[in-house]
Amino acid sequence: MNQNRAAAAPMHEQLRQDAKGAILFDATVSPQVDGPWFDADHWRALGALSTQSGGRGGVAIIHTPAGECVLRHYRRGGMVARLMGDRYLWSGADRTRSFQEFRLLQAMAKQQLPVPQVLAAQYRRAGLYYQADLITRRIADAHTLAESLTQGRLDAELAREVGTLAARFHRAGVWHADLNAHNVLIAPTGLYLVDFDRGRLRTPEQSWRMANLQRLRRSLFKLGAAAQGEAVFDQAIWTPLMDGYEETLGA
Repeated sequence: MNQNRAAAAPMHEQLRQDAKGAILFDATVSPQVDGPWFDADHWRALGALSTQSGGRGGVAIIHTPAGECVLRHYRRGGMVARLMGDRYLWSGADRTRSFQEFRLLQAMAKQQLPVPQVLAAQYRRAGLYYQADLITRRIADAHTLAESLTQGRLDAELAREVGTLAARFHRAGVWHADLNAHNVLIAPTGLYLVDFDRGRLRTPEQSWRMANLQRLRRSLFKLGAAAQGEAVFDQAIWTPLMDGYEETLGA
């Protein structure tokens, strides 16, 4: 299923364009979004930048008129990052990573899937390339599944909830391009999935669903979840996770 076609007309989408790029935003969240919103230095000068991290995501926590939000600058990973950094090949506004993720988040929100509320997306074009940014509402008092694991708080009950979470998205045909323990958030209001860069809607098939789950399993292994052996991990964590997954997928 084509992601853009599935979410071609988000309910509250507004578009602002200029000679160098465009901003897509949800006017029900904020009636006015302009270029400085995507500049971490702008928020720093206002004393409204609380934390910022480097790395691939380039994530900053900003305090906006619409509330506390996450500003993410798109960056490449792997070997190609040395050559391209934060630049992507231009192939049209609707194919920019920021606009695609904005629309996918809106499509998932309409299905009442637990994702961050998207506020705005931007691209800035220079010749054959563009750079991009996304703003979403911050999920309050949340921590990652990876943090729960390293703090010894990943048990069978939480694993089952994670399986249920994954199944909800898979039932809706949502493929997460990087399903790992860092992209599962645990908050007082429940569990969420974040970072849908390159994600899309797909025709439900067992092959990609299982590949998605195996990616999550590998990330848990990398974080030391199987330190006591794979058999112990399977019994204590993976079996409950898959029980929650299968039960929800078949509901």
